[in-house]
Amino acid sequence: MKREKDHAYFMAAAIAEARKGLKEGGIPIGSVLVKEGRIIGRGHNKRVQKESVILHAEMDCLENAGRLANRDYARCALYSTLSPCDMCTGAVLLYKIPLVVIGENATFKGPEAYAKKRGVKIINLDSGECRGLMRDFIKKNRRLWNEDIGV
Repeated sequence: MKREKDHAYFMAAAIAEARKGLKEGGIPIGSVLVKEGRIIGRGHNKRVQKESVILHAEMDCLENAGRLANRDYARCALYSTLSPCDMCTGAVLLYKIPLVVIGENATFKGPEAYAKKRGVKIINLDSGECRGLMRDFIKKNRRLWNEDIGV
């Protein structure tokens, strides 16, 4: 669906969002929504900054993209620096986003098998940069991280 160069470009935008969140005192996870080769939504985890229970990076990204028609979501790809959780995967399934490209899933793995079973193509870029961001954050903020993933 996309070339490796495209994946690297869009993941870099998601990583920039993750770094923005970290700078704001939040959890370093970022996401972008891409439609036909153009970023139409950006977001990062804002649970800490907004004292929100649902503003994961993917949810913030979808919110920032605004209301779209079903046919628009069907032409989108969601990029996330980390494997989406149950809630964010639910949004992908609800809106029938056909492709999710993740930076890594070594520090956290959401319900990828379930999403694949439901027809979502998942590409794991296994990014050392994404893994490093999360590992450093988790090492320093274990309690906050556990809260974010529902542990």
